[in-house]
Amino acid sequence: MADGTRGMTQAKSLEWEFPSTRYQGSKRKLLPWIYAAIKNLNFGSALDLFGGSGVVSYLLKKMGKSVTYNDYLKFNYYIGTALIENSCVTLSGDDIEFLLESNESRCKTFIEDTFKDMYYTDQENQWIDRLVGNILRLRERYANSTHQYKRALAYYALFQSCLVKRPFNIFHRNNLYLRMADVLRSFGNKRTWDTPFEVLFRRFTDEINGRVFSNGKYRENRAINQDAFEIENVDYDLVYIDPPYFSRMRPYTACDYSQMYHFLEGLANYGDWHDLIDYSSPILHLKDGNSGWPKKSELATKFDQLFRRFANSIIVVSYKSPGIPTEEELICLLGKYKRNVSVQRLPYWYALSKLNGEPGQNIELLLIGQ
Repeated sequence: MADGTRGMTQAKSLEWEFPSTRYQGSKRKLLPWIYAAIKNLNFGSALDLFGGSGVVSYLLKKMGKSVTYNDYLKFNYYIGTALIENSCVTLSGDDIEFLLESNESRCKTFIEDTFKDMYYTDQENQWIDRLVGNILRLRERYANSTHQYKRALAYYALFQSCLVKRPFNIFHRNNLYLRMADVLRSFGNKRTWDTPFEVLFRRFTDEINGRVFSNGKYRENRAINQDAFEIENVDYDLVYIDPPYFSRMRPYTACDYSQMYHFLEGLANYGDWHDLIDYSSPILHLKDGNSGWPKKSELATKFDQLFRRFANSIIVVSYKSPGIPTEEELICLLGKYKRNVSVQRLPYWYALSKLNGEPGQNIELLLIGQ
C-alpha cells in the first residue's frame, strides 16, 4: 500500500497545461497524483472508459500514449473529439466570426421557447440557439474530417461558456433567480455570471485552440461514444476506469451526469432535443437519461464484469471512500483477475459537492491491478 499524500507532494505540478473544467468530479487537480502513480507503468495504449471532462485522457496523451477516450454522453464525446482525437485542427478567426453571426432569419428558437426563465435570460437563450445553428452550418464550410473537429471545438467552447454562467456549474434546478437576484452572496462568481456569452465563448475558443496538439506521428488517438459494457475492442495496455459514484454517506444519491448536464446533452442532440425531453420534469431533463452506469444493486456485478472484460490490461480504477462497493470489496473483485493490486490513497474534497462526507472521511483512491 502506498501513501497517496506522499505521491502528491512529490508531484505538486506538471509542466503541461491542461484544459480548465467545471465538471463535477473532474480529476484535473488530481492529475499530478495520478501521474506519479502511473508514470512508471509499462503501457503504450490506453482506454479512458468513462472519459468525462477528458483531463485524464489529455494527461495520457501528453505522456505520449495512444489514447482512446470513451463516454456514453454525446456532449462528452464532443469534448473527447476536440481534445483527444483532434491533433491539429483549430478554430480560425474567420470561423469564430462565422459562429457569432446573427443570421436571425435562419435561426431556430427551440431553447428560447422551451427553457424560458429556467437557466438563462431570454437574450442568452436566443444567443445559444443562434450559435448552435451556426455550429451545425460549419458542415457547409468544410469537408467531413475538418468539419468534425471544428464542430467539436465550437461545442467545447459553448459547453464551457454555459457551465460558468450556471450556479454550481450544473443544471439540477430551475434557479436562474440565483444569478439575477440583487442580494449579498456567499458563493458563485457574479462577475462571470454577468459576462456576455460572446465574451466567454471567445475566451474558451482561445483556450481550446491552445490545447490542441499532436503527440506523435505514430500515435493514433480516438474518441468514441459507446456503452462501457459494449466496447468491442478490449486490446489496450491500460484501462482507466472512473465511473459515477455512489456514496455510503448518501446511499440513495449517485452522480447522475445525464441529469446534472442534461442541457448540454440536449445541445449536442439539438435537432432531436424536442423528442428527448421529459416534459413532466420541472427541470426538463431527458427521458430515460442515464450515464451508462448501473443501479446501486448491480454495482458489484458490473465492476466484476468490467474487470473480467479487461483482464489482459493493466487496470487503474479511480474511486472514493466511503463508496458503494467498499474499497475492500473492489480490491477483492480486482484481485480475482490481477495478481498484484496496489492502492494509493489521498484525502480530498470536491468543491461544492454534497457527497464529500464528514471532514477527514473522504478519501480519493487509485487501485492499480497488474
